[in-house]
Amino acid sequence: MPTLFDPLTIRTVTIANRFGVSPMCMYSSHNGYANDFHLVHLGARALGGFGLILAEATAVTPEGRISPDDAGLWEDGQIEPLARITHFLKQHGAVPGIQLGHAGRKASTARPWGHPKPHSPIAPTEPGGWQTVAPSAIPFEAGYSTPHALSIPEIKALRRQFVDAARRAIAAGYEVVELHAAHGYLLNEFLSPLSNKRTDEYGGSFENRIRFLLETVREVRKVWDESRPLFVRLSCTDWADDKGGWRLEDSIALAKRLKAESVDLIDCSSGNVIPSAKIPFAPGFQVPFAEAIRRDAGIATAAVGMITDPAQAASIIVEGQADLVLLAREALRNPFFPTYAARQLGAREKIPGPGQYLRA
Repeated sequence: MPTLFDPLTIRTVTIANRFGVSPMCMYSSHNGYANDFHLVHLGARALGGFGLILAEATAVTPEGRISPDDAGLWEDGQIEPLARITHFLKQHGAVPGIQLGHAGRKASTARPWGHPKPHSPIAPTEPGGWQTVAPSAIPFEAGYSTPHALSIPEIKALRRQFVDAARRAIAAGYEVVELHAAHGYLLNEFLSPLSNKRTDEYGGSFENRIRFLLETVREVRKVWDESRPLFVRLSCTDWADDKGGWRLEDSIALAKRLKAESVDLIDCSSGNVIPSAKIPFAPGFQVPFAEAIRRDAGIATAAVGMITDPAQAASIIVEGQADLVLLAREALRNPFFPTYAARQLGAREKIPGPGQYLRA
């Protein structure tokens, strides 16, 4: 069985180890543009030994941002600042990846810090706000504006914007693209029967609700050529079986379809489609999703969610529960987690850290 310290090759890309930085919004962009903060933030994790570094959810349109401070890749000018970052990451042994997404009905909110109303929705009539869109005209919760229900021509236009963003990601030097179909954002909103009440070809049945994601994957793959890994992040359950929500069984069925469309890995998260879901947070609580999809759909998976201990991370890989371990908050607390884990697990030679820090 592979270990945390073994490389993982997907198509023509080899990730040096099984540690990855999960995409995490930093709310630090201006008009979608990356800056020195992003270089230092992501660069530090490359120095820390992470084999894969996935940049935060990056909007394919201005209206697709969660907040006005989110990252974007909707225009060519945004390529160069990202290329500076990917160049640094590659220099230090990390594979640069980017998560492309659209926030849907959860867009137009204030960032969670440095704002009078952190994480609160911003109405279209307020400074910094805009009209949100979704599969159906259902607000996320009280206080959020009612989204505009997308027409079929608008759905097709959005699909092209994902494709255009993927093309820019190539120009920026990314080696992995992940489509964000989780956490209650637009692609996920189409999947879940709790947020998708459409009666046309994009709503109703399972086949109809997965149509937009499958079409987007198919079109992105045309520009994101066969040599490059393509990931999809899923909310593997809505945590709302009692309300008729999306279930793990649905994710397994979808993962099989995604594999047939040349998707290489499912990034297994959960929840956040509806605010009332009761999520049983605990160490490794989402790992069983990665294990089930890996086993039953025959596709590589990444585990994420409250993975904080080297032995815990090691067991996920050794026991075949996932192919990658993605760290979020723990990677913020300890950008050198892979180096630390190697020392804790008696494998310091596997990830010694940068030469400048060998005395540490």
